[in-house]
Amino acid sequence: MDSSPQPIISDQVIVNGATTLLTLTAGGILRWTDRGQRCLTVEKEVLGFVIEGSKIRVKTIIDNGDGICCAGNSGALVRKDFVFQPLTEDSQRVLCNRLRDYLDSLGRPKRLLVFVNPFGGKRSASKIFFDTVKPLLEDADVQITLQETKHQLHAKEVTSTLDISKYDGIVCVSGDGILVEVVNGLLAREDWRDAIKLPLGMVPAGTSNGMAKSLLDSVGEPCKASNAVLAIIRGHKCSLDVATILQGETKFFSVLMLSWGLVADIDIESEKYRWMGSARIDFYAVQRIFHLRHYNGCISFVPAPGFETYGVPTSYNAESTSKQEQPLKTQHGYQGPDVNLVNLDWRMISGPFVSIWLHNVPWGGEDVMAAPDAKFSDGYLDLILIQQCPKLSLLALMTALNNGDHVKSPYVIYLKVKAFILEPGPRTDDPTKGGIIDVDGEVLARGNGSYKCDQKSLMVYDKLHMMVDQGLATLFSPV
Repeated sequence: MDSSPQPIISDQVIVNGATTLLTLTAGGILRWTDRGQRCLTVEKEVLGFVIEGSKIRVKTIIDNGDGICCAGNSGALVRKDFVFQPLTEDSQRVLCNRLRDYLDSLGRPKRLLVFVNPFGGKRSASKIFFDTVKPLLEDADVQITLQETKHQLHAKEVTSTLDISKYDGIVCVSGDGILVEVVNGLLAREDWRDAIKLPLGMVPAGTSNGMAKSLLDSVGEPCKASNAVLAIIRGHKCSLDVATILQGETKFFSVLMLSWGLVADIDIESEKYRWMGSARIDFYAVQRIFHLRHYNGCISFVPAPGFETYGVPTSYNAESTSKQEQPLKTQHGYQGPDVNLVNLDWRMISGPFVSIWLHNVPWGGEDVMAAPDAKFSDGYLDLILIQQCPKLSLLALMTALNNGDHVKSPYVIYLKVKAFILEPGPRTDDPTKGGIIDVDGEVLARGNGSYKCDQKSLMVYDKLHMMVDQGLATLFSPV
């Protein structure tokens, strides 16, 4: 019995001057003969098509540029057009209709708001947009509304008042910072329940591209703009956990990470060496390791199943952050997970600490696999904790960040948590100086005597709470 896919349409066309049979199967394979058997997987490789007189120009993006077979490989993505000329006008009309119907059945986005951050990273976002993002989206017949960010929190301002009915998704051509602003803007809205369902896409164009790297690496693809745009065009989606950070009535929504201690100090204080480019991180990391700081403090957490032996039992003992108990005047936008923190099984670990690092996705940057076991929507944050570590061992540990092997160190505690409380304290060597709390690459709070401590921050250097809402946001995903 013939097990080949049944055709949606099969008709004669002219390719390079020769007549051949062009078939579109129900499984989405476009097959024809041109100096050998050729085929395209519509879902993965076909961006769109245009009619040029009596011809049909099919716009594709393929792995190796030859379109010989349907199986992909690990080569660079190449844009390539294939031109077919049906023998009659009626054949052209039917073929176009069938191909359009199949593309429409894939649920691809048609209208996208695209944020471009021209100031981030190497200031290459605008070039990436015009050279890669815009041409690919236009080939896929996607309507683009371009919004360049003018200042910090501009993306949050735009998304907090955006008419979401006009778009099928929001794309960030930037580092992770614009994504964080977009999420915070959507969750600040009265209609946040609908707004946060809007799919979000990431195109790497910043200093740290942790979310884009995490998405593309999950399917073994390189962290490149073309791969990221193709994932957006295909329209596949995945859920993303969102963490709510609370301090009194002040709240912030995080999608990437929180750090305090060594990692935060390196990330933020290395800004003084920004002229060195990406090398500033490694350069300053060596300085911080050989002049190591330890911080007093305490953490409390609700462990995921299987991690209940870490720390010592404790109870939830803090001012209430429950939205039910806050004044009605503060009930605007998303208030955080509806969780009774008192009834959870809390554990506690006391300092001093070298580093506290919580991660929502595996990669913190293109070469930093911070949390190798992290999942996009498992409902937990991955906690990477260091209390004591010899300096040479710490140096070796930091060099293992590119493949996640640092979590295998005996000096590292690695576990998953559902809720978390940080009570940051001063440095052990100088009680007059505190540290920095870094969330998604930005300073959330600064202690006395810390780097640029005179600058205003969203929260104060004091106890804060962190809870996870499983799968609250949605991302465009490669699979």
